[in-house]
Amino acid sequence: MNNLLYQEQNWQTQLSDLVTDPAELLALLKLSPQDLLSGAILASEQFKLRVPRDFVNKMQVGNPLDPLLLQVLPHHLELEEHEGFVTDPLDEEAANQIPGVLHKYKSRFLLTLTGACAVHCRYCFRRHFPYQENLPKNDDWINIQNYLATQPQINEVILSGGDPLTLTNRKLALWIERLESISHIKILRIHSRVPIVIPNRIDDEFISILKNSRLRIILVVHSNHALELDDYTCQKLLTLVNNNILVLNQSVLLKGVNDDADTLVELSHRLFEAQVLPYYLHVLDKVKGAQHFDLNKNKIEDIYKNVLADLPGYLVPKLVREIAGEQNKTPLFGVAAF
Repeated sequence: MNNLLYQEQNWQTQLSDLVTDPAELLALLKLSPQDLLSGAILASEQFKLRVPRDFVNKMQVGNPLDPLLLQVLPHHLELEEHEGFVTDPLDEEAANQIPGVLHKYKSRFLLTLTGACAVHCRYCFRRHFPYQENLPKNDDWINIQNYLATQPQINEVILSGGDPLTLTNRKLALWIERLESISHIKILRIHSRVPIVIPNRIDDEFISILKNSRLRIILVVHSNHALELDDYTCQKLLTLVNNNILVLNQSVLLKGVNDDADTLVELSHRLFEAQVLPYYLHVLDKVKGAQHFDLNKNKIEDIYKNVLADLPGYLVPKLVREIAGEQNKTPLFGVAAF
């Protein structure tokens, strides 16, 4: 299906018609190496392939090293065991006291309202997270409300997941209304990859919900490469900005995908064309199954030095690592904690 037809579909139609079969994905891209397919099938048995067709359309046909493809295609290397790569690299189980709640930071906490994602990124640090045990039901709202009442220092709630923008507008609006009822909550931050892989998620109803909230809304999207940001995606992001929604971007530094300064510089410039500001550049969380994306310290430092040299400060994302148990992201460049 061509891009124009995708643009005419609503986002829920696109979300219900994902590519989930590795053989189909490789066929769409005219790739046929048997080792790619056999490894993808095995790895997908542990962490399923999920990718929107619109995102597949942004990939280069015939290129097995396409940076968008590498982020989503299951690989046999995911099945290897590596020391230090574990199922819960950020020790989130300790922060998960109530279904749906991850309280890791003093003034803000995360609500994981769904385990669903529009795309399964192969480096996802929550690829092993027990979502079914943690999804908040309507009755759990009372417990969350009571918990927030005892935590007056919390002024910001982060909707994470899974991906909160796989929820319907109706359900999203319900949770926003609930959070609005708590007077000391001032800011709502939504972390989502959906606007990058299904830009039509940014529809008029969604924009209206955000505009009419008393909360200050921040949308943090997740793009790792400028090729993800075609003109239509940038247009949709710009629509949010034009409606006074602050839009930031976070990326993950990934071997083979964006592990050079020129690629990251191009990404920052492309984001700025849509008036989206680079926010974080994450060093890979050491989650089991993602070790083939990892980079060594010296390589990371060299890349970031060149990014600093090539970009004005306002376009440089903060290079950070999340360390289990810490109450903030740890900045890395020039810091002994690296």
